[in-house]
Amino acid sequence: MSAQTKTPPPAPLADPLEDNDADRLRIVPVRRTGQWAAAAAVLVLLALALNSVIRNDAFQWGVVGDYFTTTAVLRGLGLTLWLTALVMALGFALGTLLAVLRLSANRVLQAVGWGYVWLFRSTPILVQLLFWFNIGALYPEILGVRTVNLLGPVTVAVVGLTLHEAAYAAEVVRGGILSVERGQLEAAQSLGLGPWRRLYRIVLPQAMRSIVPPAGNMLIGTLKGTSIVSIIAVQDLLYSVQLVYHRTYQVIPLLLVATLWYVVVTSLLSVGQHYVERYYARGTGDAR
Repeated sequence: MSAQTKTPPPAPLADPLEDNDADRLRIVPVRRTGQWAAAAAVLVLLALALNSVIRNDAFQWGVVGDYFTTTAVLRGLGLTLWLTALVMALGFALGTLLAVLRLSANRVLQAVGWGYVWLFRSTPILVQLLFWFNIGALYPEILGVRTVNLLGPVTVAVVGLTLHEAAYAAEVVRGGILSVERGQLEAAQSLGLGPWRRLYRIVLPQAMRSIVPPAGNMLIGTLKGTSIVSIIAVQDLLYSVQLVYHRTYQVIPLLLVATLWYVVVTSLLSVGQHYVERYYARGTGDAR
């Protein structure tokens, strides 16, 4: 009987880090040549555009500086800010009520809320303002009061913008309320809280995290949207600079004055929105 041939054990795998191989290994970063080239091209284009704006004498930057802080412009800016704040406050108050109507179990209230939102979102804001401005032609008297002298341009602007913004605010608030977990409502109901206390004690504080971002966008949109009231001779920021350039014929620099003020205020509102979002995102891990 022949002796069995023993199979030699397999040779151990060579350690890639032996024999000073570690000295020859190095990490090669991913090359992003295309991204850097695109970024460089964008920066060059931005620099060229900025240079053309600054060095173009047609913009008349000296005139812009002269009118930027004049009394007429600042008065128009003040009216724009006041109108924005008032419209947002009244619009969200009415919008919250409409959102509650839309979420009501009562079919009639649901229909009223839905109909309001549908009507005011379906018609342009300019058309709404012109209707309110000419309300005297439709209803010369309401409850014995002559409407011709009842609604001035500023009142028409407040009423028209508020009713318009309320339709959008209703959908923002409704979306925020729907984002709150159903268990929170059931827990509040089990504690014996009434509908209104459940709304402003439990639901709205939690819904604000979903409401604030679109509400911030609405605020900025309302600020810029107030410029449309110049069509009914409300002396907001845009109408104030229009009065000036109708007299001086310096259209471009005066429009730049209004543009720069809108940019400044919008930037400040964006910063404020960031901190409000951080406040309501506390404890969620999203506070950035």
